[in-house]
Amino acid sequence: MRIVVAGASGFLGGPLLARLRAEGHQVTQLVRREPARPDQLRWDPARDLRLPEGTDAIVNLCGAGVADHRWTKAYKEVLWSSRVVPTTTLAKAAAQQGVRVLVNAGGVATYGDRGDEVLTEESPTRTGAFLEDLAVAWEGAALLARPARVVRLRTGLPLHASGGLLKPLVLAFKLGVGGKLGDGRQWMPWVSREDWVRAVLFSLTADVLDGPLNVAGPVPATNADFTRELGRVLHRPAIFPIPKFGVRLVIGQFGDEAFKSTKMAPEALRRAGFVFEHATVGEALVAAVRK
Repeated sequence: MRIVVAGASGFLGGPLLARLRAEGHQVTQLVRREPARPDQLRWDPARDLRLPEGTDAIVNLCGAGVADHRWTKAYKEVLWSSRVVPTTTLAKAAAQQGVRVLVNAGGVATYGDRGDEVLTEESPTRTGAFLEDLAVAWEGAALLARPARVVRLRTGLPLHASGGLLKPLVLAFKLGVGGKLGDGRQWMPWVSREDWVRAVLFSLTADVLDGPLNVAGPVPATNADFTRELGRVLHRPAIFPIPKFGVRLVIGQFGDEAFKSTKMAPEALRRAGFVFEHATVGEALVAAVRK
């Protein structure tokens, strides 16, 4: 396939690019600076985009990190514009230039705080909080790619020790200050980075996948489960519960998201025949931390 990838410079995009190339796909990476190699194409996310001739698929990973800064009014605008603007541009290009499939990044905030409810792709979305509203708007922008097939990823916490939210957690545990968040009963969707990459590749060719796609490990885990397993893998205690006010004090409003409960099931992937390499959070953490 000829695949265009946007926003691929980060923690997830690098391994995805490597896998796509290793499997023989023709990959063009969209960049905002002067291209450093022949398979890169400079673009402006706010302007119309002419895709390479014969583009079959687009993978859109654009978006500033939700945990990179405190959520000031200005940074909320960055979070919004860095997702909705490039997604709109890419989706319109897909619709106008005959692209077969758009795979669009996204998170679990579309579901909101749902307690112990099992959430599949059929579950209704929620709005009202900032991240929920952003997630819904982001998915809405992707739908401008119709009549292309549009896969809207709803990704749990990607696990790999080299980055994402796991990297600072590993450091905290090694320093002996790791612990569950609050009572730890909130459900915490997770996925190994390896399985995330595999799921994206799978979605590019699995025509049955069209719509939201829960990308999370098949065995759900609470924050307490996750904390216990991470402590076990690192051989470190996890005895200090961290109160909500403490998290909010350190990282601001984004800290509230860590206490929301999302018991997400990868039902569409299961029906399509996808098999996870890391079925439990313990397996995923072993793979993430010990490699």
